[in-house]
Amino acid sequence: MSITLADARLVTPGGVHPGWLTIEDGRITYVGQGQAPTGNGHGLGGRLVVPGFIDIHNHGGAGASFPQGDPEGAARAAAFHAGHGTTTTVASLVSGSLEDLGAATSALADLCEDGLLAGIHFEGPYISAARCGAHDPGVLRTPDRGEFAALVKAGRGHVRMLTIAPELPGALDVVRDAVAAGVTAALGHSDATYEQTQAGIEAGGTVATHLYNAMPSLHHRSPGPIAALLQDERVTVELINDGVHVHPAMLRLAFKAAGAGRTALITDAMAATGIGDGEYVLGSMRVRVSDGAARLVEGGTIAGSTLTMDVAFRRAVQLAGLSLVEAAQVASLTPARVLGIDDRAGSIEAGKDADLVVLSDDLQVEAVMKRGAWIAEPPAP
Repeated sequence: MSITLADARLVTPGGVHPGWLTIEDGRITYVGQGQAPTGNGHGLGGRLVVPGFIDIHNHGGAGASFPQGDPEGAARAAAFHAGHGTTTTVASLVSGSLEDLGAATSALADLCEDGLLAGIHFEGPYISAARCGAHDPGVLRTPDRGEFAALVKAGRGHVRMLTIAPELPGALDVVRDAVAAGVTAALGHSDATYEQTQAGIEAGGTVATHLYNAMPSLHHRSPGPIAALLQDERVTVELINDGVHVHPAMLRLAFKAAGAGRTALITDAMAATGIGDGEYVLGSMRVRVSDGAARLVEGGTIAGSTLTMDVAFRRAVQLAGLSLVEAAQVASLTPARVLGIDDRAGSIEAGKDADLVVLSDDLQVEAVMKRGAWIAEPPAP
């Protein structure tokens, strides 16, 4: 079945163009400029169309938490985020016992095979106790190659990323093992020096887990991990653009240093996303959400976010000053490259999956399409 979307403003890597596109068997087959063929097409009334958002760091939503490993809840969380434009979601786990991590990984792998999730991310347990944030310090472990191999095996080919602190004993070996297994090594939740971070990059680390957060701050005599991660062309930096985790000025600094090609917006969302204020659980830790900000009940440490990718996209344009093309890149194409799926996702181009978000002039989500099927249909033009 062929579908034509006409009378749209298409946000492509080459610019924003009035035009149209055709879709067949879930893929974009043609992207045209100007008027669509006469009498053919679903008119969008001049609305913006951007590629579906890709979230590579997400712990849940709609009251469900991916670390719990509950298939029904995980599916509900993925569906909630899809309604906000995220057509590709990686399920992030938090530090836990090896038994709990293995069980959750196995359960989530089933959803990956069903196409509901795009992969699994281990955020821990090989992270720094000094920078563990909302992770339970009691379950943190020294990096172990055998343990990591067992977790990857439990994922049945669906483990996509590991967050690890490069200064820990044995960490560099696990980074190398991750890369060899096709798993992206992300450096974060780390108390590393500048030099230790550089060693992690040389070993194969190519992502900075939520840059600025859970790592030493920039200092002119002790630059630490932030400087090493921002300046290395091999590293993509994650940013949580929710107005809580990072000041807009620091967002702009990261965008200028890394550019859209090395910046990936993430949500770091947890179960409260879409539900509201109250008390929740992230892994084994109790979290209180107040005015949309999630913090540990004990100690007040920031504990993930209640962000959705459409909000992150909108803030990137309206508050950080990114163009629509740049915002589409940091919300879609750059994360697609991190996952190694940019040949079929992340931008509006012929041959790629028809994962699309229709936006109003003020960048509110009005419709979402995943692989050629509407998740939420557009209003009449």
